Amino acid sequence: MEYDVIVIGAGPAGYVAAIKASQLGGKVALVEKNKIGGTCLNRGCIPTKTYIKNVEIIESIKKAKYRGINLLNETFNLDMKKIVKYKNNVVFNLTSGVHTLLKSYKVDIYTGKALIKSPSEVLVKKQILKAKAIIYGGGSKVAKIPIKGIDSPLVLTSDTILDLEEIPNKLCIIGGGVIGVEMAEIFNAYGTKVTIVEMCDRILPNGDYEISEYMKNILSLKGIKIITGTQVKNIVEENNKLRLILPKGEELICDKALLSVGRVSDLEGIGNIGIKTERGKILVDDYMETNIKNIYAPGDVNGKLMLAHSAFKMGEVAAQNAMGQRVKLDLKYTPSSVYTTTEVAFVGLREDEAKEDYHICVGKFKFNGNGRALASGHTEGFVKVIGDKKYKEILGIHIIGPCASEIINEGATLMASEVTLEEVAHYIHGHPSYSEALMEACADALGKSIHLPKK
Repeated sequence: MEYDVIVIGAGPAGYVAAIKASQLGGKVALVEKNKIGGTCLNRGCIPTKTYIKNVEIIESIKKAKYRGINLLNETFNLDMKKIVKYKNNVVFNLTSGVHTLLKSYKVDIYTGKALIKSPSEVLVKKQILKAKAIIYGGGSKVAKIPIKGIDSPLVLTSDTILDLEEIPNKLCIIGGGVIGVEMAEIFNAYGTKVTIVEMCDRILPNGDYEISEYMKNILSLKGIKIITGTQVKNIVEENNKLRLILPKGEELICDKALLSVGRVSDLEGIGNIGIKTERGKILVDDYMETNIKNIYAPGDVNGKLMLAHSAFKMGEVAAQNAMGQRVKLDLKYTPSSVYTTTEVAFVGLREDEAKEDYHICVGKFKFNGNGRALASGHTEGFVKVIGDKKYKEILGIHIIGPCASEIINEGATLMASEVTLEEVAHYIHGHPSYSEALMEACADALGKSIHLPKK
């Protein structure tokens, strides 16, 4: 079979690339070795958000009495089989929807492992498919670290933990990044005693320092133990439990452990035709093209930004270029979020990064001064805005609090549109709304916030 574009991988980068290429008039094939939707839909973004909603419901039950809602019985139990089934139904609805989209665009779908044999040929189950361009969106897989005992079946990964049908009494999470923090809150709410062990000096090490510390306090108050600046040295399985040995001899006993140290690019299908890689990631230019003409590599495989929404856009740009357009991609203003019940979101530079090249001004507005947050009972956190003192350019936005993952999209759009602090401070936001906190933080960076005391 001959195509204009063959796409390998049906995750966020791949299926978007396939649809976009078809929209541009191409005859398109899509090859997937597992399930359509990739990590995001099947094992990552969507399943975890389904579980986080359960946490929100549990916390609402516990807090109802403070709002004058007296439940006859506040006790509850969890039916993990039903929880897993509900999660799987959500995943099925979304993956089925993507499959329907692909069919509507007349994309030919092949199931099986793909191997790039040449710049115009892909091998799938002993069949050679030919195309003018190839888009490799192989995604990523769970990263492993060399710890003795890490291969124990009691050590789970983000690919397997959400299929548990029994709640562990004690869970140790190796890694305090986004996935580790989200999983910690989920299982803590389910009744598990959770410990996080993080190698860096703080959890969420890629985020703003103040927000990392604030999140640490939130999790600690919920009973989650956090150990930072420490690595797990050894894992011993005995009596159907795990003993995690730390460098100073301290030991942690748990029923299960979660390995949560990130993901690495899946390069299984690139073959040996000379596609350049560096540190396990495919090298691409701003057009998503590899060193080999007409072979593109969007998404997690290039390691630029391992997020589903950046993969969407990379896949779209790869398809446009594969179909003869010339489109660059700038990921500078891509937002990131952590979907804990008190959400975290950020875009742009951290305060320490901004100080290196700019004379900065910083504005902050706490949610306990926001009308919508007070009325809803979600007053934790703040919005922090970092600006350039001279030109009033917005350099970074960092949020911890309600609806942070929604508010940050406004922030990213403002930054990408080069809207200044002064302009945001003059925009009218609906009242009461959580997003007013962003406007107030921008105004505070100028010393003009109406709803903050005079400094």
